[in-house]
Amino acid sequence: MAKQKYYVVWQGHKKGVFESWQECQEQIKGFPQAQYKSFSNKIEAEFAFKEKAEKHLYAKANNKTSTPSQTLISDAGSPIMESIATDAACSGNPGKMEYQGVSSKTKKQLFHYYHPCGTNNIGEFLGLVHGLSYLKRHNLNLPLYTDSVNAMKWVKQKKCKTKLERNQKTEDLFQYIERAEKWLQENTYTTKILKWNTEAWGEIPADFGRK
Repeated sequence: MAKQKYYVVWQGHKKGVFESWQECQEQIKGFPQAQYKSFSNKIEAEFAFKEKAEKHLYAKANNKTSTPSQTLISDAGSPIMESIATDAACSGNPGKMEYQGVSSKTKKQLFHYYHPCGTNNIGEFLGLVHGLSYLKRHNLNLPLYTDSVNAMKWVKQKKCKTKLERNQKTEDLFQYIERAEKWLQENTYTTKILKWNTEAWGEIPADFGRK
């Protein structure tokens, strides 16, 4: 299951502690200078709500090793919900691999692929390419979200740089990878590939919920 996050809203349409990103977003969307932040447990979130927002939103100036959770999360803005999100899951490395693409707004599954012997990185890469192909084929001008920086890099390089062994078990997967690479080499696209900010927004809508 995906790790539960709790969202504190100090300044928004409604203040309080909320248990989902969707609830939090309803309070901050369109609210000027909204103040909010995610926490990993409810008790911590409830204590934070009783304190001043500034204590939690800003990292200390002399702290050079601050983490994203110590910064002003509202700087991340809000995700574009009229979009497609892709994500992969893999049980083992290598192991049973799958990826899917969903509507970020409704979480309706738009495409899905499974292979009994793959890796998570391969799934993330193939999911992105499938998303690009899907958007172009349906003539949709929507952004494409992923939570994998590695997949974004491979797509930009038009190459799946996996170290997975090519053998009898993985041959058909490698053929699929080659078709994806060929698509990238032969097609142009205007789709914006965006990094999903898990720290600020919670799990990506395409997440399989198995963490």
